[in-house]
Amino acid sequence: MRAVMQKSFGGPEVLEVVDTDRPSLLPGEVLIRVRACGVNPVDAVVRSGEYPLLGEPPFGVGWDLSGVVAEAGPGARFAVGDEVYGMPFFPRAANAYAEYVAAPSRQLARKPASLSHVQAAALPLAALTAWQGLVDRARIKPGDRVLILRAAGGVGHLAVQIAKAHGCHVTAVASAVRHGFLRGLGADELVDYRTVDFADAVQDMDVVFDSTAQGERSLSVLRAGGALVSILEDGDELATAAEARGVRLVVTSVEPDYVALERIAELADAGRLRPHVEATFDLADAASAHAAMDQGHVQGKILLTVSQ
Repeated sequence: MRAVMQKSFGGPEVLEVVDTDRPSLLPGEVLIRVRACGVNPVDAVVRSGEYPLLGEPPFGVGWDLSGVVAEAGPGARFAVGDEVYGMPFFPRAANAYAEYVAAPSRQLARKPASLSHVQAAALPLAALTAWQGLVDRARIKPGDRVLILRAAGGVGHLAVQIAKAHGCHVTAVASAVRHGFLRGLGADELVDYRTVDFADAVQDMDVVFDSTAQGERSLSVLRAGGALVSILEDGDELATAAEARGVRLVVTSVEPDYVALERIAELADAGRLRPHVEATFDLADAASAHAAMDQGHVQGKILLTVSQ
């Protein structure tokens, strides 16, 4: 099979397509014939060595995928021919930029029937990050006032829709050129970060979903008893500041979660969650996909398609 590997840290040019053996299965695993895989910012920082999550190269890259079960090991929860999607193994290597991927079946869910494989592969890492932060950890509920920073990005645009699906009032922070896009996703209020400091524009938020490391500025807009969901920040200083303000600091990452993927698929099939795909590239053009992502300001997601 073909797979994307890297033998050194560096820019997009270190990604290369190689011929390698298909992975073998263990009990409870399935072999997925990949149709599409998502390109995420974490892929780029791992590739560059800025965040050496997988240790030293060589290694394969990528986590998000959508495809068809080609083989099923003993005890697997899917059968050959089932369409599945997921984010297996994160934060360990999944080698998802490949024609075939072996993964534990309980780290996958059935692909949303209403979405293409490209659309489905745009969901797992970003949607699970939003779901686990907002639903599982912050415990959003109808009527909550939720502020979402970097709202037009891969995680943010899904966080907007997940919060709206749970009955929240959503204020989205993004550049003015993205406001029409975010209104279409259901955002109730919009803040242009290029002209307005969100910390001056909003107050009394129940939840702030912060993927931009704004720290105490995010804390400052919360009501007493509110929650800051932080993806990039941790540490005693921020926790102390949150406690002093009478708010919760929720530090979250993301992990495989088939139950949440099933709920996310239900929202998608109900027409309440749609990933935005900005661009697609062939698997062989993974380096070009990373170059596009490295330019920044991606609206939604970039995907790789896998032809076989």
